[in-house]
Amino acid sequence: MSDSTPTPTSPVARPKTTGLHVGEAVPGCSKADPIIVADGITRTFGGITAVDVEHLEIPRGAITALIGPNGAGKTTLFNLLTGFDRPATGTWSFDGRSLSNTPAHKVARMGLVRTFQLTKALGLLTVMDNMKLGQQGQVGERFWTSLIPALWRSQDTAIEGRALDLLRKFKLDAKKDDFAASLSGGQRKLLEMARALMTEPTLVMLDEPMAGVNPALTQSLLDHILDLKDLGMTVLFVEHDMHMVRHIADWVVVMAEGRVVAEGPPDDVMRNPAVVDAYLGAHQELDLGVVTGRIPVLAADPTTDASASAAATPEAIAAAGLAEADEEDPK
Repeated sequence: MSDSTPTPTSPVARPKTTGLHVGEAVPGCSKADPIIVADGITRTFGGITAVDVEHLEIPRGAITALIGPNGAGKTTLFNLLTGFDRPATGTWSFDGRSLSNTPAHKVARMGLVRTFQLTKALGLLTVMDNMKLGQQGQVGERFWTSLIPALWRSQDTAIEGRALDLLRKFKLDAKKDDFAASLSGGQRKLLEMARALMTEPTLVMLDEPMAGVNPALTQSLLDHILDLKDLGMTVLFVEHDMHMVRHIADWVVVMAEGRVVAEGPPDDVMRNPAVVDAYLGAHQELDLGVVTGRIPVLAADPTTDASASAAATPEAIAAAGLAEADEEDPK
């Protein structure tokens, strides 16, 4: 597979999951069937509070996007929920089971797996070996049983067959004997997602799955994310591209300065003044037009061109702000 030729693609929208929340869609609102519930989560680095989440629920069986400007605390929250970091305060649970002080490997065994913005493929192992490492409960991993091939060979054959099926689905089967280091950036993203599925997870958390991916592979990644939901999994992902978020997300959570400032369906969130403020700061419509030239300046004159006014709606301002942030810092 090659991703050397960028091909513009548009994600194919599928029916959205509805009825996810109870009551008004406000920060920290209750969900009809939450799979993750977090209360009072804080994480500080020196004198900086990176995460301060009073209450957050992630709906089960849906695709939830976690968005926000750079430095909002999205990846830090991911690290806390998955056991890669420890909070200063707070409690959180997954599928009704507490995750407080639970190490990352045990969290994964419970059915909550994640990928990273910077892929963690083991470059000096083959693609197939990377896949097989994702399988849990392998008899051959124990010292004494590993000495007797008859005890683990049949299981290993079954694991390899399942890994090959996933590689075919992700169009990486032709690369199964290649070293992971030889894959392109987009192919490594696909490998990491495929390896995560070897654990048969309930919840998949994707940290900026589109970051650094050639447009030729973007559609493939989007389709696979939608497929996860079709297979009955819950998806929580960090993303800056609002075009993608609006097409595939059922629910959006917005963070700014470590806090959750807005929640709701994608189209509603994009029109939320709190989201515009989170990305651009209050009353920055004029400055954005001057600095970027992407949104015409709003004039006080009532004869201002109608198209200019339309271009400066909160939704357009937020979208342009996201693009501006991506250009300044790809993370």
